[in-house]
Amino acid sequence: MSAPALAASRHRVVVVGGGFGGLFAARRLKRAPVEVTLVDRSANHVFQPMLYQCATGIVPEATIAPPLRGIFRRHRHVSVLLAEVTGFDLEGRTVRARSPAGGELVLPFDSLIVAAGMQTSYFGHDEFAAYAPGLKTIDDARTVGQRVFGAFEVAEASHDPEERRAWLTFAIVGAGPSGVELAGQIRQAARQTLRREYRHIDPTECRVLLFDGGKEPLATFGDHLSGRAAQTLESMGVELRMGSIATALDGRGLDVRSGDGTVTRYEARTIVWTAGVAASPLGRMLAAATGVSTDRAGRVEVLPDCTLPGRPEVFVIGDMMSLDGLPGVAEVAMQSGMHAARTIRRRLAGRETGRFRYVDMGSMAFVGKRRAVVDFRGLKLSGFFGWLMWLAVHLTFLTGFSNRLAALLSWSLALTGSRRGRIFRTSDLERPPEPVTTRRTRSV
Repeated sequence: MSAPALAASRHRVVVVGGGFGGLFAARRLKRAPVEVTLVDRSANHVFQPMLYQCATGIVPEATIAPPLRGIFRRHRHVSVLLAEVTGFDLEGRTVRARSPAGGELVLPFDSLIVAAGMQTSYFGHDEFAAYAPGLKTIDDARTVGQRVFGAFEVAEASHDPEERRAWLTFAIVGAGPSGVELAGQIRQAARQTLRREYRHIDPTECRVLLFDGGKEPLATFGDHLSGRAAQTLESMGVELRMGSIATALDGRGLDVRSGDGTVTRYEARTIVWTAGVAASPLGRMLAAATGVSTDRAGRVEVLPDCTLPGRPEVFVIGDMMSLDGLPGVAEVAMQSGMHAARTIRRRLAGRETGRFRYVDMGSMAFVGKRRAVVDFRGLKLSGFFGWLMWLAVHLTFLTGFSNRLAALLSWSLALTGSRRGRIFRTSDLERPPEPVTTRRTRSV
């Protein structure tokens, strides 16, 4: 049999998205009698839990974003395609996409796995994005890093004490893992790496404000671990502003409403938004093509086996699926990706398939100062021992031995305060134009 004929006889699987869900699905199909096309608008698999470390100069981009082609170089039946998906024809079993050159592509499939991930949600205030970047992509991490470290540069050059104070104030909206980890690392960078580098400012005097509508940071970790995280953050100098909701943002600061309804103005030239997530727009596009429902975050409601009603060949997994109230975390994406691949393999072998069963492996967050909080299947750790477990888990799930080694070296240098990477120019520090507004709120 010729090679083209052999390829044509194989079951065609199109995987949309090269995040955790798509990566684990494609990997688990390595020895199956299939031809896999992995399509993503990024050429890299991004290890999102470490984006804040990229933003704060601990690890370089390449360490947490290996190229997808490199990951699958030995998987002969997996082809990587750099393109942006523009639509689905489920009746004709094709995916429409656009190449980087603008050409239209049509990708036929026998099975489809949609794992396009999530994006930052501003809860209906998309205008906030111009002033407060999220932290979901490598581009986001690069932007956040430029703004954080650039703020110290602008403060150094300023002769106005009030202006300096505003540039040395960092506001982070959202006290989940990303917000907590970023807040801790900004303070740690200021106290360790930056404190001897400037002549006219003291970086350790910077303010890091962490806002959240809940009563404590890392609320999903439970009262004990949340309390330990709060203690560590406060000992590092992070100012917690719990029970606070951002109501307005601009290039000079933000307005925040507290629980009693009081609106306070905070002058902060650098704002980062880590408060909310929404599914990729492909979720609503897919729902429109099939008539299925989506939740408020745009996640597609799927059957217990992660397929669409009436479309057993279409899987929606990870952050894009709405199933049993499962959270949009990496572990759900990994396990649902493996489930989709396993289901396809079983179908091809004529074996019985079953529903998706999620095993909760817990949560963890690196707070700083060799301190982390970990909830691992009922085992709750904090402090130094939590940090050791955090290290082990992150080294395990990083892709590639060289990246694990590079991360370990970067962590060692960052912990001693001897190095954090920073590359930017004056043009990288330019901000959007500031709106002309009149406020009557109290400033802090």
